[in-house]
Amino acid sequence: MIKNDEIKEFAHRPQECMAALLPVRDALEVLNGRWKLPILITLSDRPKRFKEISKDINGITDKMLSKELKDLEINKLVTRTVYDTFPPTVEYARTEHSQSLTNVIMALKDWGTLHRKEIIGK
Repeated sequence: MIKNDEIKEFAHRPQECMAALLPVRDALEVLNGRWKLPILITLSDRPKRFKEISKDINGITDKMLSKELKDLEINKLVTRTVYDTFPPTVEYARTEHSQSLTNVIMALKDWGTLHRKEIIGK
């Protein structure tokens, strides 16, 4: 984990600063947008079908959900399993790799709570 002192040191070494920012950029690229984290959170407890995810996330359109699920699948954060039924059943689940985001999600939640209190007092 990078500490405040380490961040200050990067300011004096631009090449090292850029090298340290690359993984952060990668992470933000994968998790960008309004919907990816809510999708991962709703899939935390169990695999779900498309309509279940859609109902869990207020305001997401089916088109956007489909796009975001594809992006998450490409980045190996979600798996898509098609069952041989009629009509076909499709379930989405978090991958083991996506479980490594749990601490990140919790840290963002904690920071968001602090930030909310700082900005709006709630």
